[in-house]
Amino acid sequence: MDALNSLMDGFGTALTPVNILWAALGVLLGTAIGVLPGIGPAMAVALLLPVTYGLEPIGAFIMFAGIYYGAMFGGSTTSILLNTPGESAAVVAAMEGNPMAKSGRGAQALAAAAIGHFAGGLIGTVLLVALAPTVADLAVDIGAPDYFAIMVLAFIAVTSVLGSSRIRGLASLLIGLTLGLVGLDQMTGQQRLTFGSLQLADGIDVVIVAVGLFAIGEALWVAAHLRRRPGAPIPVGRPWLGRDDVRRTWKSWLRGPLIGFPFGAIPAGGAEIPTFLSYAAEKRLSKHPDDWGKGAIEGVAGPESAASASAAGTLVSMLTLGLPTTAVAAVMLAAFQQYGIQPGPLLFEREPDLVWGLIASLFVGMVLLLALNLPLAPVWAKLLRVPRPYLYAGILFFAAVGAYAVGGETVDLVILLVIGLIGFGMRRYGLPVLPAVIGVILGPNAEQQLRRALQISDGSVSGLVNTPFAVTVYAVTALVLLWPLLMKLVRRGRTEPGRTEPERTKV
Repeated sequence: MDALNSLMDGFGTALTPVNILWAALGVLLGTAIGVLPGIGPAMAVALLLPVTYGLEPIGAFIMFAGIYYGAMFGGSTTSILLNTPGESAAVVAAMEGNPMAKSGRGAQALAAAAIGHFAGGLIGTVLLVALAPTVADLAVDIGAPDYFAIMVLAFIAVTSVLGSSRIRGLASLLIGLTLGLVGLDQMTGQQRLTFGSLQLADGIDVVIVAVGLFAIGEALWVAAHLRRRPGAPIPVGRPWLGRDDVRRTWKSWLRGPLIGFPFGAIPAGGAEIPTFLSYAAEKRLSKHPDDWGKGAIEGVAGPESAASASAAGTLVSMLTLGLPTTAVAAVMLAAFQQYGIQPGPLLFEREPDLVWGLIASLFVGMVLLLALNLPLAPVWAKLLRVPRPYLYAGILFFAAVGAYAVGGETVDLVILLVIGLIGFGMRRYGLPVLPAVIGVILGPNAEQQLRRALQISDGSVSGLVNTPFAVTVYAVTALVLLWPLLMKLVRRGRTEPGRTEPERTKV
């Protein structure tokens, strides 16, 4: 009840005209910045930090929160329409959203994403208000073996549901894990796969890998086939969700936060893991298995809802523990310190107006995000009417600008082209792209947690399964691996008696 009363006071702060203006400005800036590949919400907040020196703290943080949510939706916009993720959390949206756009249903995919962001953010923020102290206590008890188990589950879940075979999915994952090894060893500082290049010592940025595999690879693939099939503008389609679309997506919108919020609250990779797991879960539960890979709307609704709820979960550990679990949270933590405020268990007592005003502004920002972007969905989708040679030329340009903006190094453009050629080769031989991206994102962190767990246990493998949480996650992983085999055995057991009965009658 105290939390509800505090939230009402927070709405009194957030709903002032000035703070509503900051929220709207943040949503607009975040959406515009999220559309550009390579410039994600973390960079946007970091760039705007100096601009907010003269603002009141509450106004600055309300704008930052709007940028966070807006950039996540902006990243999914280009991911769906152009197969070019604006940030790593939007990678999964391309898997089903881009085929939907190519089939003339881009506006529906964007609408499903917008409503998914609203539903996920709304549920996630309600959970933030109700469960922040409890989830923070649980996060403190999560150790290295548990983190590693979660990442193994993410690897297996994604590779087992993508591609025409598990072998191709694992091959793609190995490509991503290899790219993730490039750079300095996080534990010893030794160079790996850098070939003596100082520019590669920091590793390959995830955004460059995602943009290279998705955008450059797709552009090269389209260019290779344009001579055979001249590209025609893609129809936009009707700009609203039909009754069948809503029937297929409403459960996905509600399931996404159940996966996204807990992962956002613990330091396990931000929004990337829950979006991958949400995609895998929606594919398992779908009643339309033939649509997947061709434009299943559940594959957009669920992961986008999970991503938005994960953003709300990220604020739990940052506000209650001072523990940033994503790059955006780390930048916002620096912003708190800029104003002389230290997030932690006492923050809710020392700065109640700031904290509850920020939480209330999340509700305001989500309403503004939905109100601004739902009507704009058909407008964004009209990008697909541009003839494909011009469209993909523009994609190559913005992809190059985004890759260069990441580090300001010319070598990043060379790396982008090389990874784009790898993406082209993967499409040529039927390897799914997503496992490679998840390998780059989670591979280095998984290696670090594995080595920490082994160090704690003096090299004993039993140190990986010495907690109930890790054992539970490994059991779920085994179920994911064995589920297709179990289903085959069940089906065979049902069909064999039916087959033998006619044979007996013949005899």
